[in-house]
Amino acid sequence: MSQFIAPQPFEYHPDTLSRSDLRKRLRQHRRALSFEQQQQAAEYLALNLLKNPDLHRARHIAIYLPNDGEIDPHVYLDIALRKGIRFYLPVLHPIHEGRLVFSPYYDGVELTANRFGIPEPAFSKGLRRPAWALDAVLFPLVGFDENGGRLGMGGGFYDRTFAFSRIRPRLAPKLIGLAHDFQKVEKLPVEPWDVPLHSVVTDKRRYRFTG
Repeated sequence: MSQFIAPQPFEYHPDTLSRSDLRKRLRQHRRALSFEQQQQAAEYLALNLLKNPDLHRARHIAIYLPNDGEIDPHVYLDIALRKGIRFYLPVLHPIHEGRLVFSPYYDGVELTANRFGIPEPAFSKGLRRPAWALDAVLFPLVGFDENGGRLGMGGGFYDRTFAFSRIRPRLAPKLIGLAHDFQKVEKLPVEPWDVPLHSVVTDKRRYRFTG
């Protein structure tokens, strides 16, 4: 595997930018990666996920299809599928606004673009898996810091969907954010509604949080 030279950590201190400006700059940064850089990042991400103890016993994992320069989990997915792990994609709930359900993801499943242009399986009560019945959730981040602060796209879908984990943490799956390592910033505020992450995994390392 050739050496992957990633961009340096984001140079702007978040205190000097609004969250929307920071989100815009970080998204531009990751979209600027070449195909080769994205592929190498995906390979290194897969290695770090395979070594992640939070996933060693996981058999039902929610994942995402990369969009907008997000780090690609497909290399890990292809390896994990051969080990019998089942994967699920988030689907916008058609009734409960701002929440997600999770439908099986497998080779040949039919996908349709949702209102954000992101492909997802059709909503099905019979096939969906409840959020509490997942073992782990891998979801993309726009930015993060070493203390568990995170920046997403601003929709709050994961926070609403996994809000139950604050009341019944034993039912909560492992919530693992994925990002390019250069998306780490010095400090991000933790909002009252933010559901805590167990860890962030990047192409370079794993950041684990205990708070």
